[in-house]
Amino acid sequence: MKAAAGTSTDATLLSPEELHARLRQVGEERYHHRHPFHVMMHEGQLSRGQLQAWALNRYYYQSRIPIKDAIILSRSEDAEFRRAWRKRVVDHDGDATHEGGIERWIKLAEATGLDRERVLRGAEVLPATHYAVDAYLELVRGRTFLEAVASSLTELFSRDLIALRMDRLRQHYPWLSGGLDYFTARLDQAPEDARFASQWVIEHAHTRAEQELAIAALRAKCDILWAQLDALYFAYVQPGWPPPGAFRIEES
Repeated sequence: MKAAAGTSTDATLLSPEELHARLRQVGEERYHHRHPFHVMMHEGQLSRGQLQAWALNRYYYQSRIPIKDAIILSRSEDAEFRRAWRKRVVDHDGDATHEGGIERWIKLAEATGLDRERVLRGAEVLPATHYAVDAYLELVRGRTFLEAVASSLTELFSRDLIALRMDRLRQHYPWLSGGLDYFTARLDQAPEDARFASQWVIEHAHTRAEQELAIAALRAKCDILWAQLDALYFAYVQPGWPPPGAFRIEES
């Protein structure tokens, strides 16, 4: 029988170092830092309206991150795992003493010139953004627990992108500087989360087949992130065809 795409017929278990290298390779090849929309952002080529479209659509993804993490929490019977993972929910939702990542993202969207209620309402989010983000929730809900955890490993690559993004946003869009607290917090949160999740995946992928499932789950998450940017590029860059009901860039 022919092996499915992205899998291996080699039953030899990868060493921890080899599995980590394979996971890193996925990021080098597929992480959305290479997407043309991000390249334009980092080169200062996006208009204020295009940044507004990005912030508005990305908010839908941000708002679903703690829901994703709550789904993963609900699937674990390991109290030690739950104690480690639940900080992710607080990181994004906040608590009685600290605002979370979602609130910080709203402030970033406001810095682009969007009204807070407009962002929260989400009525102008692209349909493709909805499909991609909802597919992520379905992944963590419907696939194996190992795959659900492995899908979070895009955090292995996010710190470098965040550091670059903060530098370039300050350089090219100085009027956004007051809204970058979300990225500042993630510089520490993302590597910490990635260390725990990558160690857990490496320790709990007991067979070569499970290792390949973990790699494929990370690849699927990268595809989900890429698809969101594809939608933005099509609607607001080239050819510039936002669908009915989606956010429209106001010409000034």
